[in-house]
Amino acid sequence: MFAELVEEWDRDLTGGDPLVFPGYADVLERNDHESVRTGRADGFVLIEGDFDVVGGSMGLVHGEKVVRAFDRAVELRLPVVVVTRSGGARMQEGMLALVQLPRTAAAVSRHAAAGLLSVAVLLSPTTGGVLASYGSLTDLRVAEAGATIGFAGPRVVEQTTGVVVGDRSHTAESALAAGLVDAVRPTGELRAWVDAALGRTATPLRVPRSPTGIAPQPTPDDDPAWAAVLSARAMGRPTGVHLAAAASTSWTGLAEGADPSVRVGLALVGGHRTVVVACDRYSGRPTASAFRVAFRGIELAGRLGLPIVTLVDTPGADPGPDSENDGLAAEIARTFAALARVGVPVVSVCVGEGGSGGALALATADRLLVQETSVFSVIGPEGAAAILERDAAKAPEVAARLGLTSADLLRLGIVDRVVPDSIDGTVAALHEELDQLTSASPRVARLSRWDAATAHWLGSGR
Repeated sequence: MFAELVEEWDRDLTGGDPLVFPGYADVLERNDHESVRTGRADGFVLIEGDFDVVGGSMGLVHGEKVVRAFDRAVELRLPVVVVTRSGGARMQEGMLALVQLPRTAAAVSRHAAAGLLSVAVLLSPTTGGVLASYGSLTDLRVAEAGATIGFAGPRVVEQTTGVVVGDRSHTAESALAAGLVDAVRPTGELRAWVDAALGRTATPLRVPRSPTGIAPQPTPDDDPAWAAVLSARAMGRPTGVHLAAAASTSWTGLAEGADPSVRVGLALVGGHRTVVVACDRYSGRPTASAFRVAFRGIELAGRLGLPIVTLVDTPGADPGPDSENDGLAAEIARTFAALARVGVPVVSVCVGEGGSGGALALATADRLLVQETSVFSVIGPEGAAAILERDAAKAPEVAARLGLTSADLLRLGIVDRVVPDSIDGTVAALHEELDQLTSASPRVARLSRWDAATAHWLGSGR
């Protein structure tokens, strides 16, 4: 039992034996309850599957109870916690069971449209129709370590297709690696993860220490622009995830097993429940997968009415063939559009290097801040030198032409504010901006800063 119920709902709901399926009436008679229980727990609505009843399968009663529970959650303005353990749609009820998939999916959508949070706990096994409906549509999903998770069970796959599943799929761990669940936790830690996701307890973001190593350091003889580039790239400089950990007191990550170059989470930042998108430049350049997770976080924030904080530090998106074929450009475009339209406050801070569209896609904000020795550029100096001078080694001299320093960005009207490089100074500025934006009405138009900069320079002549 995942949680005690303050009030159980629809325990006596019955459905009968519509297909007169051999032996099914006896099965129903042996069980005094259905394969799911629903009701109000302390602070949330609980929907919990019971595998001991016809393999946790979803028949018409199971589906109706789930639909009613989501709709009652809307009436009560409560989040929903779904705990699944099921073999799928109930064969003994035929198509009457199968049509519960779209019915329950629609109920989840109504709950989501009401601006309410839902969380799923996927126990072993979670397969078939339950996974292909309400089990996969919640806002956040955590799987039990070692659980069997899949549309069709491994035995069914192997015996109907001849394909040996092995460890390539159908596990909690493979689902995490594919970004299908947000986290995998041992059985004893599942409730704590859910409580943190609901904002009932605080679980801080834990990140590795900034790596140390040999990297070019600015010297007094360097041009200021190139010196800023070297400073922004310095090994050991805190990146976005370090700022996220310092700025937040609680964190529940989305798609923890996806691209680690961008971390997205529900977080408590300066007392505000917030969605944070944080780069980790030490984990590489963002791929299409990273932008998909960012997009998901932005959409979730908009639906729940939560402010967004982005902490940008990347030389740019991963331009390799795999990313290209995975739709990198389209995912960057979707991220631009999502941030431009989302109806919640957005604060962004460049905490190191902002490179091209891959960085700017995460920085379309009501307030854009930049650390003093950070840089933001249309293209990296090496790329610019390769194009303009046909020699990437001339990057130090080309950097000065790109207007990439914090002073340049402020002068051009690209950013709103320059903040200290220190973690404490940046966090203080971030909290201040978040406080101001969340209390402001009406908010600043998202693109007004760049509209004004465009208009100014359009009229400036040569």
